[in-house]
Amino acid sequence: MTEAAFAAEPSRLLIAAAAGIVLLLLLIIKFKIHPVLSLLISALVIGLGAGMPVPTLVSTVEKGAGETLQGIVLLIGLGSLFGGILEVSGGAQCVAQTLVNKFGEKKAGIALGITGLVVGTTVFFEAGVVILIPLAFGLARKTKKSTLYYVIPLLAGLATGFAFIPPSAGSVLVANMLNVDLGVMIAVGVPVGILSLIFAGILWSKFIGSRINTGLPFNIQEVKQEDEANLPAFSTVLCIILVPLILILCNTLSTYIPGIDAIRPVLEFFGTPFVALIIAVLSAMYFLGKKQNYDGEQLKKIMDRSLRPTGQILLVITGGGIIRWVLQDCGMGDIIGPALEKSGLPLVLVAFLIAALIRASVGAAVVAMTMAAGIMAAMPGVAGLSPVYLAAMVCAINGGATAFSHVNDSGFWLVSSLLEIDEKTTLKSWTMMETIIGFTGLICAIVISLFA
Repeated sequence: MTEAAFAAEPSRLLIAAAAGIVLLLLLIIKFKIHPVLSLLISALVIGLGAGMPVPTLVSTVEKGAGETLQGIVLLIGLGSLFGGILEVSGGAQCVAQTLVNKFGEKKAGIALGITGLVVGTTVFFEAGVVILIPLAFGLARKTKKSTLYYVIPLLAGLATGFAFIPPSAGSVLVANMLNVDLGVMIAVGVPVGILSLIFAGILWSKFIGSRINTGLPFNIQEVKQEDEANLPAFSTVLCIILVPLILILCNTLSTYIPGIDAIRPVLEFFGTPFVALIIAVLSAMYFLGKKQNYDGEQLKKIMDRSLRPTGQILLVITGGGIIRWVLQDCGMGDIIGPALEKSGLPLVLVAFLIAALIRASVGAAVVAMTMAAGIMAAMPGVAGLSPVYLAAMVCAINGGATAFSHVNDSGFWLVSSLLEIDEKTTLKSWTMMETIIGFTGLICAIVISLFA
């Protein structure tokens, strides 16, 4: 645990923290102030309320911004570039159509779920929805079934990919804050993601789709799709998507394989996450760009556009990280750590509850991930846990940060507007799906922690 920079009086710190969180909720929910500004105001209120000297508070804010972005900014930026090329080239569409053709219309929901899971590890959730949801509507039109029957597996795949499987922004963010090797995170996150997809996507879609018949939206904005003849080859797209995952895994496994001292430095270099993503982006630029007749200027425009949403998400992450560092430098870990340890609750359960509470209160999953990871990282003894246990804790945190999406979450309104369904139906379908993902992540984390 990082040593506190300023030892606040415990009761004063707890009151300041509670006031800061309440203020954060009021600013975001009631006054509709942007989360970035709300997070910064809340951090300052907590620091000043706890009695932190102004020079120390300013230093903590600056340090918090730098520490939070370190190790994450390159991965999110490179992931955005990769996702932008995958989107425009028709690579995501190619994966979806191939899987649907393979599984058939009766099992198309499974195909869409797998597609969402794969694509969700490389693109932001919102981008994945926009890219793939027209295919779900097309299947609903053909089969005359409820749109929920096809949309829920797709959404569940995208959400689980983002939450549990690197190099997605959500999984990388929390893994980085808890110092979890991404190779270990992939090994733990993939089975957790698959199980979450089965329960929240495949099974839940059949249940809710048979009970609520949602028709096709009247005013769907047409998303331009490439002619199937112009799509890149499925094998090409799949190989490019797997490039960063395989390189990172090889790096991790190299430390456990004897007799490869000569090539271990090479594997370590190419398996460094940002290097692996650079290779993936370059591969995508050539095989999905140049080979698809995109010239250099077009590729530059594609990548410029793909980076536009990253600024906001990085600033939100930074704001949540600053609150984390203010609380940590005031000594919050020294207060809540012993109390939680005495509670007898497993650390993975504590991590889930903290993330779920913030998620339900604030609405932003990234904020919940950042703040919960920061609190857990500040607790005594967490740094000494095994890598597998810490990876399980990442799943618990991101599960809690996924559950309980409701009216204060932008994802809730995105789904409601795209499907043109009312709030009650969105709560029954989307919110329940997100909550099932969260509790599946928790249960898996608890089971994994028992053997870590």
